[in-house]
Order: sequence, then C-alpha cells, then structure tokens
Amino acid sequence: MFDGEKILITGGTGSLGKGLTKRLLSYNVDSIRIYSRNENQQVKMQSEFDDKRLRFLIGDVRDLSRLTRAMEGIDVVFHTAALKHVPVVEYNPFEAVQTNILGSQNVINASLEEDVKICICIGTDKAVAPLNTYGATKLLMEKLFVTAGNHLNPIRHKTKFIAVRYGNVLGSNGSVVPKIIEQIKSKKKITITDPNMTRFNITMNQALDLIERAVTTGKGGEVFIPKLLAYRVGDLRDVILDLFESKNSTEIISVRAGEKLHESLLTIDELRSTYESKHDYILIEKNVDAHNYEKTSLNEQYSSDKVKLLTNNELKNILLKEDYIK
Repeated sequence: MFDGEKILITGGTGSLGKGLTKRLLSYNVDSIRIYSRNENQQVKMQSEFDDKRLRFLIGDVRDLSRLTRAMEGIDVVFHTAALKHVPVVEYNPFEAVQTNILGSQNVINASLEEDVKICICIGTDKAVAPLNTYGATKLLMEKLFVTAGNHLNPIRHKTKFIAVRYGNVLGSNGSVVPKIIEQIKSKKKITITDPNMTRFNITMNQALDLIERAVTTGKGGEVFIPKLLAYRVGDLRDVILDLFESKNSTEIISVRAGEKLHESLLTIDELRSTYESKHDYILIEKNVDAHNYEKTSLNEQYSSDKVKLLTNNELKNILLKEDYIK
C-alpha cells in the first residue's frame, strides 16, 4: 500500500496531518508534501520527523495557483485543511466559506488539473443535519467531493474523489481530553456543558485505519463512515480525574452556539442510500457501483445516544493505550 507513491496532505501540520504522516512514513512512500500556512508548525514538525521523504510547502487552500503547483506529480491527496473550531467559525462564517468550501473546490480543481489518482477529504459528524456554520460548510465540502466525478470524461480524468465522515478524534488538539487535562494541571475547575452529552469515540489509529480502507476500497463518490461506540462527557471527565487522582471541582457552563447534545453520523433519510461492510457504513450515490456491499441493517438514525456507550473501565483503557495521559 502506497508503495512508491507521491502524497500531499493539506493542513498537514494539524493533529490528523501528523498522524497521517507518521502512518504513511511506515510504508515505502516516495515522498510526502506537507501543505499548510503555519510556518511555525512546519518548522516544529520538520524537527520532530526528520525524514528526507518529507517536503514542507507554505500555502493556503484558498490559493488555487499555489495549490496546483504543489500537486505537480502527486498520486494521492489527503485534504484535511479546514477552519474547524465551532465558536470561531460561528463568529467568522465567511472565512469558513473561503477555506472549507471554496478551498475544497480548489483542491478538487487542482487534483483534476494534475491528474491525481485519489483525492480524499476528511468530513465530520457535524455535517449531518448541521446546526452550526462549521457543519454546514463541511457538508458542502462533502457534497463537492462525492459529486466531483459525476460529469467527468473517464478517458481524460482518472481522479477518484472519496469522503470519510467521523467525529472529533479523541485527544486531538482543541478536543475535550487535552482541555480537561490542562485544567487539572492548572488546578482549575473542570468546565463541561452537560455531563449527559454524548459523543462518538474514535482514536487517531481508528481514524487512520478508516482513511486507509476508504483509499484502498473506494471507487469514487462514496462517503465512508466508521462503526463506532460512544461515551458520555461526564463519564470521560470522571475517568480523567480518576487517572490523575485529582479532585478538581466541576463547573457546568452554557452550551456553545451551534453545539448539539448528541451527534449523528447518518440521518434516517440517508439510510436509503447506505450500505455496510464489516467495519464501515458506506453512503453511496446512485452512480457508484455498490455490488461489493450489503444494504445496511440500520433502521434508525445513527446517533451517539443510540449506540453502545463505553464503560468507565473501557474509556480508561483507551486513554492509557493511546498514551493520552501524560
């Protein structure tokens, strides 16, 4: 897998970009281009990895000409770049449109121009029946990708466009785990919105496995959605406090603008077009061959309050295994 391939990762200095880079360097890839606009993070990442197969390119997905030049000779594109902090996007909606929607269209156009083999975008559960601007922009990104090949001449264009959809990676930058840990270490109150709030649980390794499955089995035009368990935010707080042997008090704060009590990965209406494999649900448009998959057995919305919830011991084992407690 990926042997001899030239790869580009947009937003490559983020948590997922770093995770992808580490995984891809374990294969016999030819080279990986890290494309992002954060020079400080590029310098830091370059010192962390120190691998001759890495190249670091300053650029923004909003800049089509720069992006097209960066994709010269590339085989596989992983599009992870996005404005993704919900309150920030709510306050700066047009900036999110520029990056998450127009930037994604630029990724598609550059991939077609440079005849990339596979271009895969990273979606989010917040794109399902979106309540906030971030989710709305990511839904449109997803729609752009799954329909990008609809009217292409297959003789002229070989690019396969694929999407994956999942929730926040446990322990990623800006997520609840590092936030609680920072509050514990700073001896502050633990701030959560609602202890009964549920979220899908996915680790970095699970996210990377999903992306690999999508790249290797996708035909183009699908959305791959992993089969996941979930957790209660209050349970996660209790487990982290226990692991740190901390007695920090908790402050219940108001729900952020655009924040849901429970997240969904598939709506009831999407089930008509949903198939499944051992590990994933696959949302497929009519023009994609689905003969390798069975129709899904799901009969209700795939929501974080309707799947099995992890026990405290299971959460504890995941946090320790993934080395999040430091």
